[in-house]
Amino acid sequence: MKKKSISGWLAVLGLALGLTFSAAASAESEGIAWDKAPNKTTDVAALQNGAKLFVNYCLNCHSAAFMRYNRLQDLGITEQQIKDNLLFSTDKVGETMKANIDARQAKEWFGTTPPDLTLVARSRAGHGGTGADYLYTYLRTYYRDDTKATGWNNLVFPSVAMPNPLWELQGERRPVYTKIEQHGHEAEVFKGWEQVTPGTLTPVQYDHAVGDLVSYLQWMAEPAQNTRVRIGVWVLLFLAMSVVFVWRLNASYWKDVK
Repeated sequence: MKKKSISGWLAVLGLALGLTFSAAASAESEGIAWDKAPNKTTDVAALQNGAKLFVNYCLNCHSAAFMRYNRLQDLGITEQQIKDNLLFSTDKVGETMKANIDARQAKEWFGTTPPDLTLVARSRAGHGGTGADYLYTYLRTYYRDDTKATGWNNLVFPSVAMPNPLWELQGERRPVYTKIEQHGHEAEVFKGWEQVTPGTLTPVQYDHAVGDLVSYLQWMAEPAQNTRVRIGVWVLLFLAMSVVFVWRLNASYWKDVK
């Protein structure tokens, strides 16, 4: 009786896991594939540009409440440069990066409260890739959609509440689809983009700018990550060398033991 009960539970568990993985695979196949984000977390110039883009285009609505302005000095930005160019919502360098927008008004305008972005590069990881991959693709797949209240839509996040914050840089685009036969039915597949109005940046320049912004978001999620990696390499080398000494010491202790 117990064996039958256990077998039954295992069958149910297997079915549940199968349905879960099937649903995940289905959701993954239906969405657009995430592009690989460039890793510029060791490129100081890129991080500085990313910080500038974040403050000018993201901090209007989104806070980074766990990040202080003076931490930007780790990127080679002086305190005076922070005061002159990056302080818009406060006059103290030691303050956290908080948006001036009223949360209640934001919810009325967009239907939801803009989330804090301090850890977004880590929290958005999924089946499609890392959080950086998601953000890099997301910020490059906005398009004009007059059926939406904001006039914007997104391939990665359909019916997104936030309008394109970088539209002046990217310009206005619309997706181009091609029709294919799939499982006996006609389906539309994303083919590419058609530029409706140009932005202030070329497509290549825009991709570089988004790469800088995403790299800054990666850095902001863990400012000490480069130090952690650097120390980790030395620790592993030390442990590898220690193994040799410990091995020889062990051999010396036990050489006379039979």
